[in-house]
Amino acid sequence: MYNFKILDFEGPLDLLLHLIKEDKMDIMNIEIVSLTNQYLSYIENMESLNIVVASEYLTLASELIYLKSRYLLPSDKKDEEDEEFINAKENLINRLIEYKNYKEMTGVFKELEEKRQEVFTKVPSSLKEYETNSVKVSDDITLDDLLKAFSKYLERKKYLEPLSTKVTTREMSVEERSYEIRTLLKTRKKVEFFDLFDNISKPYVVITFLSILEMAKNKEFVITQENNFDKIYCEVA
Repeated sequence: MYNFKILDFEGPLDLLLHLIKEDKMDIMNIEIVSLTNQYLSYIENMESLNIVVASEYLTLASELIYLKSRYLLPSDKKDEEDEEFINAKENLINRLIEYKNYKEMTGVFKELEEKRQEVFTKVPSSLKEYETNSVKVSDDITLDDLLKAFSKYLERKKYLEPLSTKVTTREMSVEERSYEIRTLLKTRKKVEFFDLFDNISKPYVVITFLSILEMAKNKEFVITQENNFDKIYCEVA
């Protein structure tokens, strides 16, 4: 669609608003005679420059001429059709106010558009290449399952600790703890996972947990759980 534009004015109402602003008129009380003269002078200057004036500009020009002629009628004749003149003038003012509001909102939207241009987006893409499968400790249990269960176990044990304890430091390696677990399983064949943590001191818990993972990895036993939230067992394969 082609927008006719005279210099920097988009449409006759835009030109009219400019003239009102230049003359510092009150838009609610425009001076019809002065405004009409300026508008017609502007149109005539455009024609003298061989610029084709769009019909919408000429339509408003005829409307202004009508209002000017009604305003300049002698008082005795003006009274007869005064209401018609007032209605026509109010209609023009309402159109000017409405256009002014739209124009101001256009400025706001333009500012928002400029801010939006600073934001870059992209279409959703597949993240499957970044997926990591849960590490399986056994056919039934993943490492995540084991860690969640163990975390809940420690939370329960925390409330069962005595108010005062005497801790004796005992250094132990993964190899030593694995040997102890191996010996236990030779006798019992199947041990509940949490029964292996007979001491809940931090070094002992860490060493025991690492030993269990290492032994499961080496398939010295399997870790099983029949149903979710059931007890977890370490069982000789």
